[in-house]
Amino acid sequence: MLRFGLILAAIVVAADQITKYVVLGPLDFSPPGCLQMVAPCGFIEISPIFDLRMVWNRGVSFGLLAAGNDVARWALVAGMLVIAGVFAWWMRSAERRLTALALGLVVGGALGNVIDRIRFGAVVDFLDFSGLWFPWVFNVADAAITVGAVLLAFDMLFLTESEPGKGTGWSQLKAQARALRARFGGGSGGSGG
Repeated sequence: MLRFGLILAAIVVAADQITKYVVLGPLDFSPPGCLQMVAPCGFIEISPIFDLRMVWNRGVSFGLLAAGNDVARWALVAGMLVIAGVFAWWMRSAERRLTALALGLVVGGALGNVIDRIRFGAVVDFLDFSGLWFPWVFNVADAAITVGAVLLAFDMLFLTESEPGKGTGWSQLKAQARALRARFGGGSGGSGG
């Protein structure tokens, strides 16, 4: 599964960097002064629900923990590299394709954004779905991280056996809830206490 996850991570990095190249190159979404926030950045209205809007994100997801100086910038780079390394290490022991898929998406997304931070000091964001009441502008790497995290949560909740032979964590939780309802009279056939 390691090879599958690493190939997927490489595909995510490539797709992320190609789309950012198009935004910064041919589309010229970041004119001089845009990165420093002293000049307006690019915007193209595509449809009522989706637009292209250039935003330089100095923080992590959704602009949290903005890096206002070089120390914070390099701390974010180091932190994202550690996270990518931990997830890549985890990928070595992945037994299911879904786990490797989720980890590959997160690792690829993290590395795509790290490249931006190293090159520019901020992450290139440009996908704007504010017409769907989604206020954040994001990029391919962010989407990969989000989808990977959701798949990883699904995998851990519904597919991973926390106790071998006892089913998934979710099935164990449901069994415990049924046992509590039966014990306290809330379940079918329970006599209450």
